[in-house]
Amino acid sequence: MTQHAIEALTFDLQGETFALEAGLVREVLDLLPETEVPGAPPFVGAVINFRGRIIPLVDLRVAFEMERGDPTIDTRIVVIEHPLDGEPALIGLRADKVHEVTTITHETTEDVPRIGLRWRTDFIRRLARRDGDLIVIPDLDQIFAARGQTASVTSLHPTQAR
Repeated sequence: MTQHAIEALTFDLQGETFALEAGLVREVLDLLPETEVPGAPPFVGAVINFRGRIIPLVDLRVAFEMERGDPTIDTRIVVIEHPLDGEPALIGLRADKVHEVTTITHETTEDVPRIGLRWRTDFIRRLARRDGDLIVIPDLDQIFAARGQTASVTSLHPTQAR
């Protein structure tokens, strides 16, 4: 692996392939019972019980203004650890389908074009090419900051959580 390569978990949202740095991923789960949070925005409208801890379930399809389809047999929850407000936090991300961990080199990625995308360009860190397809590497910091949902996320350090 070169210095400019990352190991990334790839997954689908509405037929588009996305990738998250594999180091963020704690676990990939089958669907779990969800508890809807009354009044919560659709981006993070539910919570799940992850090994005895209540964590938010984020729907990135909402951030990318995609249709929210019904769950299928391939739907998974990707639990990640991501820093929010300076604290590591566990977050569940809904994925239509999870693929594999793959290596993405810097040479196969490009900056996001300023025009021509149907999504907010600040929500995308880079685009990667693989076998003629594009892989979207989302900018989770930007997405979570723009959606302003950090207050509802469970800290990894429950004794420090309010």
